[in-house]
Amino acid sequence: MRRNKPTVVVVTGASGGVGRATARAFAARGACVALLARGRKGLDAAAADVRRGGGEALALSVDVADHRAVTEAADRVEETFGPVDVWVNNAFTGVFAPFVEIEPDEFRRVTEVTYLGYVYGTHAALSRMLPRDHGTIVQVGSALAYRGLPLQSAYSGAKHAIQGWNEALRCELLHQRSKVRTTMVQLPAVNTPQFSWVLSRMNGRPRPVPPVYEPELAARAIVHAAAHPRRREYWVGGSTVATLLANAVAPGLLDRYLAHTAYASQQRAEPLPDLPPVNLWHPVDGDGGHDYGAHGEFDDQAHDHGAQPWLSEHRGALAAGAAFVAAAFAAARLRTDHRCHDR
Repeated sequence: MRRNKPTVVVVTGASGGVGRATARAFAARGACVALLARGRKGLDAAAADVRRGGGEALALSVDVADHRAVTEAADRVEETFGPVDVWVNNAFTGVFAPFVEIEPDEFRRVTEVTYLGYVYGTHAALSRMLPRDHGTIVQVGSALAYRGLPLQSAYSGAKHAIQGWNEALRCELLHQRSKVRTTMVQLPAVNTPQFSWVLSRMNGRPRPVPPVYEPELAARAIVHAAAHPRRREYWVGGSTVATLLANAVAPGLLDRYLAHTAYASQQRAEPLPDLPPVNLWHPVDGDGGHDYGAHGEFDDQAHDHGAQPWLSEHRGALAAGAAFVAAAFAAARLRTDHRCHDR
């Protein structure tokens, strides 16, 4: 990031959850933060958060599934703040239901927002960053980018798509020797408001699969990734690491485990309300709605810190330290062997 001016950051899905926490985290560093989301009340509250936190804010009501609207928003950002330094793709939506109970239009909508929204945001960012040969794009991913989860087939498919597309894009940037970087942050289950407004056809109310983490932990990882974008991706949360490693080693066994446990672990005993708020087609913080903030209903269960993100951020130094210790151990063993032979 440039040091001679405030960093200009765009965050999609900035009105709630991880996006809201990420906007606050960048604001604490004095950034100019453009907030993109659909609802007005959440956007206005997020903009107030940014200003209170020490940053400048520009709130833009945008549906990221509309590529023209995303391009126009990027123009507004650069007219207001100047060149974009960091673009964070985070907006998403989902449906909690068995695949056969998801209507085709609903599946398409999840794909357009959660996958194509990232494509459109990245295209708008790159069209401005590449001519300057400067900028960073952070794709906010999930353990579900590698490991599909029952009852979340549309979201899992979109996250898998982001993973494959971003890998291809990263290779193209490396081939071009571009200084524009793209990196991905794979998140665990996070305590966000999505479980209060997601479209669900389960019997019980939706919940994140434990262990659950607070959005501020995710935000810190995203800000770190933006400052250190040479890393291909970051894994946040011990559950993300365990899931991805288990999926790499024994995916069939993990299939059976999730088939047995994931239905119950994604819903609470309380039944769904008769008319729950649903944000799939319309923002729940629009007319007649309210600001939902960054946190969901699981503060009493969520972790706001953990050793694993620190280990991920410092893995280079840790690897060097481990190599040094291994080398020292080998040298000490060699000296011991020589003494034994001398005797």
